[in-house]
Amino acid sequence: MKVVIPAAGAGARFRPHTHTQPKPLIPIAGKPILGHIVDQFIDVGIYDFVFVVGYMGEKIIGYIEENYQNKISYQIVYQEKRLGLAHAILCCEKFIGNQPFLISLGDSIIDTELDYFIQQEKTILGVEEVDDPTKFGIAVLNDNQEVVFLQEKPTIPRSNLALVGLYRIQETQNLFQSIHHLLNKDLKTQNEYQLTDALLVMLENGIHIHTHKVRKWYDCGSKESLLYTHKTLMQKMTHHSKQHFPSCVIIPPITIGQNCNIKNSILGPYVAIADNTTVISSIIQNSIIGSYAQLDSIILKNSLIGNDASLIGRSQSINIGDSTEINFND
Repeated sequence: MKVVIPAAGAGARFRPHTHTQPKPLIPIAGKPILGHIVDQFIDVGIYDFVFVVGYMGEKIIGYIEENYQNKISYQIVYQEKRLGLAHAILCCEKFIGNQPFLISLGDSIIDTELDYFIQQEKTILGVEEVDDPTKFGIAVLNDNQEVVFLQEKPTIPRSNLALVGLYRIQETQNLFQSIHHLLNKDLKTQNEYQLTDALLVMLENGIHIHTHKVRKWYDCGSKESLLYTHKTLMQKMTHHSKQHFPSCVIIPPITIGQNCNIKNSILGPYVAIADNTTVISSIIQNSIIGSYAQLDSIILKNSLIGNDASLIGRSQSINIGDSTEINFND
């Protein structure tokens, strides 16, 4: 079974980080979002992938070649124009044929029973209840828990059951026909051809669509949600950096890349530092630090620092007497 991973988006909500790298390559818990997704499928015995790339696609290709060249079989598909998720899936039609396949969005990490999606011979949508369904595609179910209606980012939601970005497609040709129908009729939602709308066409064609509630869905759509995902994944880690750095306090869970220069610092918990980074006289907690970054005399918490960034604070030497109050925050 093939897995299609759409990773062509520009990640506008994550600027400035996505000015220099695509969102699927933003690191969390020691590796890029895309790496977590691919490794999940490898863990359940799936090695056949189709990656849809567009914005900075060469960087995604470079990451795949460097890290998965001899581990998986894959094809690269270019989505020349960002016309929506349904269009991205349509770009893969010649590689999928008539076989059932999986779709997993390249910017969401999902904790669920992937074996269930693989083994069931029916179309299944991964779902989770959310507080604000207006931000997502939603599914409406009947008493038999079958899907009776789907809608992308509804103004007035009929359900709080959000589509999390994991799909098993059984009726493959019907899906592609439904996407062609959207394009032929120019049926767009929010100016894009939506996969949710194509699935609705399948429903109208009489296809039975089912849902499966996932254990946990990590939507890495903002700095806050990304850091929450980072912290949660690090809590599950069983292997942490064992490197020794002089005059430093290292508090796990933490990951530290290769060729790092770290001195006189307190790091952790929940810190991931990429390769070739320098950290001097700093305190860092629950943060992600990119490669070749330079941090000096800085206190960081809940922060996201990009590659090649330089952040230099200042140190003070003070001599104060009794009953003195100094507030550096003013």
